[in-house]
Amino acid sequence: MTDLFDTVDPASVLSLTELNRNIKQALRDALPETYWVRAETSEVRVNSYSGHCYLEFVEKDERTGQVAARARGTIWAQQYAVIRPYFEEETGRPFTSGLKVLVRVAVDFHELYGLSLTVHDIDPSFTVGDLVRRRKEIIRQLQADGVFDLNRALSLPPRPQRIAVISSATAAGYEDFTNQLLGNEYGFPFYVRLYPALMQGERTEASIIAALDRIYAVREAFDVVVIIRGGGSTADLSSFDSYALAANCAQFPLPIITGIGHERDDTVVDLVAHTRLKTPTAVAAFLIDCMATQLADINELRDRLYRAATVRIEREQQTFRSVVARFPLLVSGHVERRRAEWLRLSARLATVPQLIERRRTEWHRLSARLAAVPQRIARHRERIDALPARLRSAADSLLMRRRHDLELNEQHIRLASPDVLLQRGYTMTLRDGVIVKRATMLSPGDTVTIRFADGEREGRIV
Repeated sequence: MTDLFDTVDPASVLSLTELNRNIKQALRDALPETYWVRAETSEVRVNSYSGHCYLEFVEKDERTGQVAARARGTIWAQQYAVIRPYFEEETGRPFTSGLKVLVRVAVDFHELYGLSLTVHDIDPSFTVGDLVRRRKEIIRQLQADGVFDLNRALSLPPRPQRIAVISSATAAGYEDFTNQLLGNEYGFPFYVRLYPALMQGERTEASIIAALDRIYAVREAFDVVVIIRGGGSTADLSSFDSYALAANCAQFPLPIITGIGHERDDTVVDLVAHTRLKTPTAVAAFLIDCMATQLADINELRDRLYRAATVRIEREQQTFRSVVARFPLLVSGHVERRRAEWLRLSARLATVPQLIERRRTEWHRLSARLAAVPQRIARHRERIDALPARLRSAADSLLMRRRHDLELNEQHIRLASPDVLLQRGYTMTLRDGVIVKRATMLSPGDTVTIRFADGEREGRIV
């Protein structure tokens, strides 16, 4: 058998390196310029030693969400040191995965690492537009779900002294908050408990939601929830524009006060919170002002009570002086009335013998009536002796009627049994083993079980 290699011209054989060099040169000849490319960032990572940023660009199908195109990308350290701060300052978001970006790239091919896109520039306005759109979508979704205004509708306690704080234990903002609150000039007592959470980074959303869950378990112990963080760049606030975190805050049963330390636009969490303040110290001042307002109301009430008591005392003193002036005349009149009553009583006492005689006559009549009591007792005893027979007859009749009623009820219950209804052609819809009685109990994506007379089928709500 002839070896194939023997039939090939050795001059035409390329090494892999030579082939890759030819591909590299062909790409340079075909795509010599830089190009503006619209894509989404994925797997962004920075080499801590070299400072180079390595990432992946993807494009997803708008209908299915599946990745339709993928390319490896590189931002060299010198360029990344300029692009990243510029992008984050303009967008207010960290340069990370999951961002829609418009980048100017050159197509490169390396003999060892293959095809990649080298990033030379980025247009932050494109990402800002996408972030604004996503933010508006989150707000519209919260409004459509009917939860956007729920927390603001709660009544703030007049004396918010029991405070659950969500913050980082090492944050300067938390220390500023507690120092100002507990060292207030009025000496108001506050009970503060910290529920630690991450306040920046990819795990911020899950960490704050977990803290809210811990507070919810002991919600009766608190008046308000405070979410604060100290300083930081605008780019660190992306987690506070999360639908999941905003929905949790909006539906929380205690008023939520935010002091995220952001001087520019409100985050979505700020918008759904009961009260939004700029800084942790502003939150502390707000809580102190609430107590001070209550103190002012109490002082005003105390002053009004003092004035009313003073007026009442003066009125009673005038009445007392009037009574003292009239007392001798009142005493004389009282003595004369008592003397007249004594004379009337003396006249009535003279008739007591006659009254005694009438009472004696009434006693003789009563004695005669008591003599007839044994005969009446005998008649009532006869009636009582006959009573058991009458009771048995009435009980038997009542028992028969109740048995008949029970049989009718049993028949009605059998007719109302779900199995009987299923036999008639009706169906029963269940979600997680619970009967669905209203359409509002179901949401898109829920899995339901439909029970028929001859079995069950499962389905999903769309």
